[in-house]
Amino acid sequence: MVKVLDEHERTMAFAEVALGQIRSLRQTAIPRNYEIWYVYATGYNAPLNKIINETLARNGKLTEADLEQIYDTYLSHIKTTDRIDKVGARVIGEIDEVLKLLTDALGMSESYEACLDGATQKLSTARTAAQVKPIVEMLLKSTREMRETNMALEQRLTLSRGEISNLQQSLEAIRAESLTDPLTGLGNRKYFDRMIETEVQNALANNQPLSLLMFDIDHFKSFNDSYGHLTGDQVLRLVGLSLKQTIKGQDITARYGGEEFAVVLPNTALRQALTVADHIRRAIMAKELKKKSTGEILGRVTISVGVSMLKPDDDTDSLIERADACLYAAKRAGRNRVVCEVDPEYTAEMRGQVA
Repeated sequence: MVKVLDEHERTMAFAEVALGQIRSLRQTAIPRNYEIWYVYATGYNAPLNKIINETLARNGKLTEADLEQIYDTYLSHIKTTDRIDKVGARVIGEIDEVLKLLTDALGMSESYEACLDGATQKLSTARTAAQVKPIVEMLLKSTREMRETNMALEQRLTLSRGEISNLQQSLEAIRAESLTDPLTGLGNRKYFDRMIETEVQNALANNQPLSLLMFDIDHFKSFNDSYGHLTGDQVLRLVGLSLKQTIKGQDITARYGGEEFAVVLPNTALRQALTVADHIRRAIMAKELKKKSTGEILGRVTISVGVSMLKPDDDTDSLIERADACLYAAKRAGRNRVVCEVDPEYTAEMRGQVA
């Protein structure tokens, strides 16, 4: 009992801190904001606390745009596992219900079979209509009960089929979310690792070209240092949006990690890949970055891109390593450019590593 009271008092303390923060910062007391401040009060989500403290220290407040971004980045994806567990529990519960119904139906079937056997024996010895009548009535009663049981089972199976189909769709939606970077809406690292392995194997098996772009945002750290991590997140969103608008069809886009992104280009030779890479670079640079909370114009974002093409003796790791080396060469050559493995910047970089 004491333990229950302690837990009650502890959670109430968190709740009071959350409401106190909402009150002191004059924010709307909606569930999203309460959840943010409750998690903040518990201290269990260190990155969330860090970004809130940094933003408050810099701006003295959190705007609605800040709160929305914090929630999307630091809280929404955590719920995916809980949702999978809940859907899984519902699937198991549905299967248990159907199995119970099938067991009951099986018992009824065995009972009906025994009734038929008994009726057969009785009919074989019956000599008069008076003796036959109760046997027939018993058979009719048992047949009616069996029919009702079968109808109930059929209806329940129909409902169960629909329920399980809905649950399968829910699991598919959750699975898609688990492969999506919540900040940019692109595929995440798990998605990238899965897809590039598949595409490399397909390309090697079918003797088709495949190219890989690896790029990251120039001077990204300075955005975070100068304007805060929320503005840094806005930069990442801008790059994600540009990729969605630029890359279509079979090509695969993903946030590789931090400020680094990847694009897999199946059935694409090096020259075409360079054209795509420069198109992405120009599309991102064309967008003007504006701080959401103040409307301040922060300038334009540039990227450096490394491009590699799959070779017959390649594996996934070597393809990524060469694209990454080209990216590093692009950085060393001055940033805001595309470098591939046949460019002098890359060969000079390789000679420097050997030396």
